[in-house]
Amino acid sequence: MSAHGEKLLNKYLETLQQSKTARTVIAAMMGLAMLGVAAYFIYDLLPRQYQLTITGGDILGNRHFVAKVLQEEVVHDGVSLRIVPSHGTLEALEAVDSGTLDLALIQGGLDANLPNIRHVATLAPETLHFLVRSDIRTVGDLKGRTINLGGKSGGTRVVGKQLLGFSGLEEGVDYVETNFSIEDIVSMRAERLPDAVVNLSFLPAYIADFLVKERGYRLLEIPFPSSLALRAGWVADGRILAYTYSITPPVPERDVKTVGVNLHLVANSKVDAKAVFKVLESLYGPKVESRLRMRFDERNVTIPSGYQLSEGTMAFLDRGKPLFSAKMLDAFKSIFGLVMTGLSGFIVMLRWFKGQQSTDDKTFKGYVKLVAQIEREARELDARTNATRADVQALEGRLSALKEKTLMEYTTGMFKDATVVEKLMVGIADTRSYLLAVAGRIDSRVTVSVG
Repeated sequence: MSAHGEKLLNKYLETLQQSKTARTVIAAMMGLAMLGVAAYFIYDLLPRQYQLTITGGDILGNRHFVAKVLQEEVVHDGVSLRIVPSHGTLEALEAVDSGTLDLALIQGGLDANLPNIRHVATLAPETLHFLVRSDIRTVGDLKGRTINLGGKSGGTRVVGKQLLGFSGLEEGVDYVETNFSIEDIVSMRAERLPDAVVNLSFLPAYIADFLVKERGYRLLEIPFPSSLALRAGWVADGRILAYTYSITPPVPERDVKTVGVNLHLVANSKVDAKAVFKVLESLYGPKVESRLRMRFDERNVTIPSGYQLSEGTMAFLDRGKPLFSAKMLDAFKSIFGLVMTGLSGFIVMLRWFKGQQSTDDKTFKGYVKLVAQIEREARELDARTNATRADVQALEGRLSALKEKTLMEYTTGMFKDATVVEKLMVGIADTRSYLLAVAGRIDSRVTVSVG
């Protein structure tokens, strides 16, 4: 800044400082700003209630049961979950992306590029069930049959069609696709049921239990998940243990291989990170594990679903890190330095806001007059022949009291003419020296008189 510009700025600031109205307005604005910042941080620390929606798909599916258990447990942490049924993963994803839903339990294996969805957690692999009539023994026996792949907006249909395609079966040519829901299957007459029902669920699956025990269906083994995994990254080895659905007759008769597909929890990008954090705390808590009779491994939380990681998930993963890491200590040092700088600035501003006190110059000039008055009385005392040492001490006491008062007021004073203080101190020192001389002469007169 040029010297001329700096001079103009200083002049403007001085004018502003001398205006009581301007100082009051600026101080009020700064006070309101600080109150706003304080209110923001206090609000951030207050306990909060969150209202969220979640879908677990079909109400007779295991995902819906997971959502129900989570709903009942997370309410203790200040999160109210409202469960909204949906007809498949694709429908759920579109609802979350649009903001109609906050959270959704979805399956992997879907190529859906939606910008407003965030990955919250990967729970565990669901098991693909091929439930077939008793006369179907191999995948090849599905030719010419009706196969129910669930709703057209469901992820099970996508996975099932990929698996059938890998087996060389083409929809409309080698089999007829149906798209009944689980509720439709359960309420349907036995003779109208499709020849095969594809379902993706945790073990045991409700629909599998129903079809095996009530309709005489059996489980078809899918012997090639490892080969399919080479083509599709979402495929994992799955296994259904013997006797899972029936002991007499045994269903399955032995352990059978099948496909595993990861179950993910996703959220809309605008869902509060703290709410996501609380949901994860309940999801991986002992109560949910006990009620579901299965454990979600926290180490698998970041297994990719194809979506960006949620901020709430990152906070959840960082919760176990040391409170005072080297990085945090460096941050504290920076914050401490910032606070000290701010306090220094605050003191300077406080002094500035007090403004130029024109009475200080006038007051201290009055103190100079008082010093002159004391010195004049000292001269009069020096001229008197009957003056005593007590008279001198009285003047010294007045001078000491004035000096003390001057020093106290100097620490808070504002001066246009800084030399007035210097002149006052010089005057006090000179007067004190003169009083000492007067006291010496009085002592001399007393000594001569006595002699």
